[in-house]
Amino acid sequence: MPRTEKLERVAELKRRIEGSAALLLAEYRGLTVSDITELRRTLREADASLTVVKNTLMQRAAAEAGLELTELLSGPSAVAFIDGDAVSAAKKIKAASKQFPTLVLKGGYVDGQVLSADEANRLADLESREVMLSKIAGLFKGEMARAAATFVSAQSRFLSLLEAYKATLRTEPEAEAPEAESPEPEAPEPEAPEPEAPQPEAPEPEASATTTSDGNGKE
Repeated sequence: MPRTEKLERVAELKRRIEGSAALLLAEYRGLTVSDITELRRTLREADASLTVVKNTLMQRAAAEAGLELTELLSGPSAVAFIDGDAVSAAKKIKAASKQFPTLVLKGGYVDGQVLSADEANRLADLESREVMLSKIAGLFKGEMARAAATFVSAQSRFLSLLEAYKATLRTEPEAEAPEAESPEPEAPEPEAPEPEAPQPEAPEPEASATTTSDGNGKE
């Protein structure tokens, strides 16, 4: 392959690596062109595309994209570039391996992690995204139904209590309004005593006539 063509191929693989949600690598030893075409058709149902790659070019493209896939690139390699759910794609490859026994999952790259062969096969045993979302939706639906039932029950109890309270108000006699107390008359303030008029002083008695020194009693 000419150098220019190799560079273009590496750039194309790098672009596809960076644009994919996940990667799965498989060894396709012994598969015919017809078998690979059938596998590609199956993977398209999982929103993934299968490409046969040269290990050296894929290794270089992965390195330029910041991935280390050297350990997974041995033997004839085909890469599934996944745009959808990695679990669904892994299930498709594992199911195809029953039809094509020489098809083997070698590993993958999912959620920023490089997967070994065992991890990639365990990925195929998980529930698909659609099934998990369906179960989560069922759980939410059940919780919402229980919450709605609890709300209706609480509302019903509140209305019952409110009606009972209104009934007690209708049966209780109305309390008589207290009569207004008439104000007590105020006691008259005691009048201040009038000042007493001054008593006229008694006139002093006039002095009696003095006797003369001759003792005759004449004045």
